[in-house]
Amino acid sequence: MIVIGASGHAKVILNILSLCGVQVTSLYDDDASIQKLNGVNVTSPVSSIPIGSSCVFAIGNNTIRKQLVEKHPSFKPQTIKHPESVIDDSVQFGTGTVVMASATINNATSIGNHCIINTSASIDHDCKIDNYVHISPGAVLCGGITVGEGSQVGANSVIVQNKSIGKWASIGAGSVIIKNVPDYAIVVGNPGKIIGYNEK
Repeated sequence: MIVIGASGHAKVILNILSLCGVQVTSLYDDDASIQKLNGVNVTSPVSSIPIGSSCVFAIGNNTIRKQLVEKHPSFKPQTIKHPESVIDDSVQFGTGTVVMASATINNATSIGNHCIINTSASIDHDCKIDNYVHISPGAVLCGGITVGEGSQVGANSVIVQNKSIGKWASIGAGSVIIKNVPDYAIVVGNPGKIIGYNEK
């Protein structure tokens, strides 16, 4: 398996792959100054990866992750799941998603392409998570929630049931969301309030 990215997020992904018994053949990053990560040599640039290679995009930033995926359509991204995550058999996954340790994903939920379900995140029943979403450590999504493309749900935030988060929105750490959040909104606090908007 090839891992794309050599940051802290990549360190966690290397650990998951090791626990799953998957051998990492090489690491790639466009930052040529990075030589090693966790003892693995880092090669640059990403464009030098052989066409058709199986890989994981270990990029924490949702925008950059999407740009890299779209720039390299010949790669074959894989979905990986930490062996200590709890995932109902009914959950549907797209390609390239990563599920971290102690994450829980419950019945009738769907997860899109290239998402990050981070450490101890909890996603309850009947949720729909679109592509390139990051559910941060400890975030709690109650039942029936939709999260639009590219949005980030901050660490230890809570979204009450049957609410929708628009695309490319940002939910601040520790926020409590009791109303629908529009596209591109930046929301913080308890209860959550819009304090600005991300660039389109």
